[in-house]
Amino acid sequence: MILVTGASGQLGRLVIESLLEKTAASNIVAAVRNIDNVKDLAEKGVHIRQADYTQPDTLVTAFANVEKILLISSSEVGQREIQHKNVIEAAKAAGVSLIAYTSILKADTSSLILAEEHAATEKLLAESGVPHVLLRNGWYSENYTGTIGMALEHGAVQGSAGEGKFSAAARADYAAAAAVVLTRDNQAGKVYELAGDNAFTLSEYAQAISHLSGKAVIYQNLPEAEYTKALVGMGLPEGFAGILADSDVGASKGALFNDSKDLSILIGRPTTSIEDSIKAAL
Repeated sequence: MILVTGASGQLGRLVIESLLEKTAASNIVAAVRNIDNVKDLAEKGVHIRQADYTQPDTLVTAFANVEKILLISSSEVGQREIQHKNVIEAAKAAGVSLIAYTSILKADTSSLILAEEHAATEKLLAESGVPHVLLRNGWYSENYTGTIGMALEHGAVQGSAGEGKFSAAARADYAAAAAVVLTRDNQAGKVYELAGDNAFTLSEYAQAISHLSGKAVIYQNLPEAEYTKALVGMGLPEGFAGILADSDVGASKGALFNDSKDLSILIGRPTTSIEDSIKAAL
């Protein structure tokens, strides 16, 4: 039995879809806060269990008779460490044979604020004694293409990354890699630095939008504080806006670049190009 936490989320659903291509639905457990959100998965034969990172009792029940768990990192930045600790402790109590954790690129050395809770979770895993594998995910292309409408409206992509390169890939690529790891033997102890094959700068990203949309779009590089203010103006909470701006600054120093090709090797094909992600968004 393979259990996927956060199975109703954007990444979780894609992982379930990839797993269904590799194993029977009866071998898959979708763990979610609200089971009503995954009725479609139940109809496919996937087991559904209620699990909340903040309620340890639900985790202990959900993990019964499970062999492997994909711990998809919590979306609640600032609360991740304690929530992940609850998952790890419940998994240990259940005697699972493997935890796969979706971390961030170079979590052990990264200077990104966003990496702090990931590094802390990796430490918790190491101290737990539970066999585990680290899936250090790079940036999702959707982090940018999700706001492509705004870029077209204003004729600009804003950021603080300078000429830093992003080794991004489509969320589905990372999901496919997770499914491979979860259905492959002898994964405990491995660390995968997962990133797109072809890195791009935000200037190159803006140029690609221009080329594919036929509308002129430029890259506007802003100081970190100004970019944070711009993100707040778009409706993001100030704290999260600051984290995103920090990530851009980190990217300018190489924090979100990686050329390991771990991702394309795992999935057995090239990763989705930013151009193809832009086309899909358009």
